[in-house]
Amino acid sequence: MKKFLLALYILFILTFSINPCTTAVVSGKATDDGRPLLLKNRDADALQNKLVYFFDGKYRFIGLVNSEDKDNKDVWCGFNAAGFGIMNSASYNLKINDTTTIADLEGRIMKLALETCATLEDFEKLLSDLPKPLGVEANFGVIDANGGAAYYETDNFKFIKYDANDPSVAPNGYLIRTNYSVAGEDNKGYGYIRYATASELFENQTKEGKLSFEFLINDVPRCLIHSFTKTDLRKSLPANESEANYIFFRDYIPRHSSSAAIVVQGVRENESPSLTTMWTILGFPLTSVIVPVWLLEDGTMPKVLQADETGNAPLCNVALRLKDKVFSSQNDASENYLNLSALMNKENSGVRQKLIPIEEQVLAKAKNILIDFRKVGVNYSEAKEFYSWIDDEVYSEIKSKFKLN
Repeated sequence: MKKFLLALYILFILTFSINPCTTAVVSGKATDDGRPLLLKNRDADALQNKLVYFFDGKYRFIGLVNSEDKDNKDVWCGFNAAGFGIMNSASYNLKINDTTTIADLEGRIMKLALETCATLEDFEKLLSDLPKPLGVEANFGVIDANGGAAYYETDNFKFIKYDANDPSVAPNGYLIRTNYSVAGEDNKGYGYIRYATASELFENQTKEGKLSFEFLINDVPRCLIHSFTKTDLRKSLPANESEANYIFFRDYIPRHSSSAAIVVQGVRENESPSLTTMWTILGFPLTSVIVPVWLLEDGTMPKVLQADETGNAPLCNVALRLKDKVFSSQNDASENYLNLSALMNKENSGVRQKLIPIEEQVLAKAKNILIDFRKVGVNYSEAKEFYSWIDDEVYSEIKSKFKLN
């Protein structure tokens, strides 16, 4: 009987879907340039992601969508023409005694919010006015062009706001959420180790100065520190890539299920919402590169971030092929074992290390473009030229460096 119950428990663990995202909301008061930030390191069953430009609704917007979602019904992070940005992390401790069967509508609500909301107040009204039950259990992170930055811990019937601009709530101007809610039942949910890791990262960073978008999009989703075991993989790199060096890879911020990382960089008060920037990593964050997008009126975006004729985004495809090089190929829980020597090593020949110079080119060029945009406004021809460079030269360089067809 005990063996039977154990088998049932294991089956439950293997089939129960948990999407262990790590997220943060940062007030402009805590950033190095006064602009609020949203971070979502996304974990999901669907590893193929694409960016989609939406014209339907009150506001145009760009959203992160599962590639398998052909009708683009759910959006998992995004920003709109009003400078409103939204993302979420699933919570697993808000509906402890809720028997409502309707669920998993977070992506629908975020799409609706991007279509219709300009401010935090608009989003609060949306949550209040929508029919109940909402079909959600989530921590929604939101910023707007007025400097608003907050989490909304939301269940089927109510929400509680946590304001990153309120010193009594966020003494350092930022808030972090993984897969439990502060308002939920204690010691339930998931992501306590990832929360501790992120908290230590943010705390150490704020000792050195204010937070930047580079820290959020680069340091956090690619962090190889484990706060529980006190392990820092970067401090014990293998000599080279010639011999596999597998390590147990669980409860780090990046995980086998990490499918994208997004930072929405908002605007200062009185700045044009058109300057809102979404710094995007499609695919496994450790084997992909950061690409920014802006909301151009005609819907132009880098082609490598959008679905092609296969239904998948080319850059995400490449990232997943490179991801295969750094995880075990055997089928016995292969997602738990990372080949560190293939990812990073002392000879700088790992997959991540080969991508760094390419990504640095992208970031340097993008930051120079943003300096111009913030002086004179978004130059569409310059943005499109940058996108073409991403599609043609950057994408080709990645494929050439790894000999990918």
